[in-house]
Amino acid sequence: MRNVEAAGLGIGDDHPPRIMGVLNVSAESPYDPSVYDDPGEAARYVDEELIGEGADIVDVGLESANKDLDVLSADEELARLDTAVETLASTSGDAVWSIETRYHEVAEAALSRGFDMVNDICGFADPEMPKVCADHDVAVSKMASPPDLERPGAIEDVDEIYDALSRNGLTEKTILDPAFGGWSAAKTLEDDRETFRRLREFRGYGRPLLVSINRKSFLRKIAGRDTEGALPVSLAATSMAVERGAHVIRTHDVAETRDAALIGATFARDRSRHRGEVTVEELDVTTTREAGRHLDRLDASHDVADAAVVRTYELTGLSADAVGALRAATRDTDAAFALGSDADTGGARGVLVGTPDGIAGVTAAASGVSTALDAGLRAIDDGQK
Repeated sequence: MRNVEAAGLGIGDDHPPRIMGVLNVSAESPYDPSVYDDPGEAARYVDEELIGEGADIVDVGLESANKDLDVLSADEELARLDTAVETLASTSGDAVWSIETRYHEVAEAALSRGFDMVNDICGFADPEMPKVCADHDVAVSKMASPPDLERPGAIEDVDEIYDALSRNGLTEKTILDPAFGGWSAAKTLEDDRETFRRLREFRGYGRPLLVSINRKSFLRKIAGRDTEGALPVSLAATSMAVERGAHVIRTHDVAETRDAALIGATFARDRSRHRGEVTVEELDVTTTREAGRHLDRLDASHDVADAAVVRTYELTGLSADAVGALRAATRDTDAAFALGSDADTGGARGVLVGTPDGIAGVTAAASGVSTALDAGLRAIDDGQK
């Protein structure tokens, strides 16, 4: 996993999760607590509510990205930049300053006037954006989007989201954002939930990940909460996101999100890593699809993808014939079966362990012994897809 430096702030697996607090200087932005048009008031908010509560990065939005509002032009965004720059100059706290924009002209102006990084919500739909960021040698967050400056994040299919992240390339300091939220009318809450379930996949690019999930509908609808009451579900998802490999959490609720992110990082599984003449990094892989993403990055054969994941299943209620079939089916394969003691409900019980490929072989070899075993093995097979 490549680590990225943003104005001296390390971002990636070798660093703690980073918190990106939000400041909007756009009157049309939907979340009022973060909206300011007076630089003095904005600076106080940044010092007290963002940096003061633990934000590592301050992300400044010049316009709302709400799909129902008109998109501002680059010139209109530039007209608002003065407020952002004055706010930056008026703060006393120490943080990395990020400008949220889709235009390379705005990024260029902001970086030239004191900003440290870019948050591109249109994912390099402006093809000059990566050049500007590379020329300034700054970190840039790239959100998955169509090649259209007026449709940020408007991608529904998770596979298309993954592909969109590579459109127009990556800089040496690119951070990837899979674009959670209602960026298009066609995108459903289940689309966002599927993206979250598959979050580890986006590590396949070997780049740090940013997630913006604060009080999002796909979370709050699960608990039946409105935006005001959605903080607990956001915090639960934050811990899960960090455990699944997210490195930057963008939020309006800095102090609480920081705590949730630290919990996720503390209880994430330790993976073997070694930096030396031969570098070793254990990949965070739980599905063959995740393994395939890393293999694509390395331009390696997918032949080993099925061997990259091991599954473990407990089976109960096994007849003597079923036990014999499982023993025979796992002999000389990428699967193993260990017999346990009799189950309370009658019959034997045991543990079946194997790669998805090995389990599929067991399913085929042991079929036909009993209807009950066939049904159980089919359920295993279906669960691996």
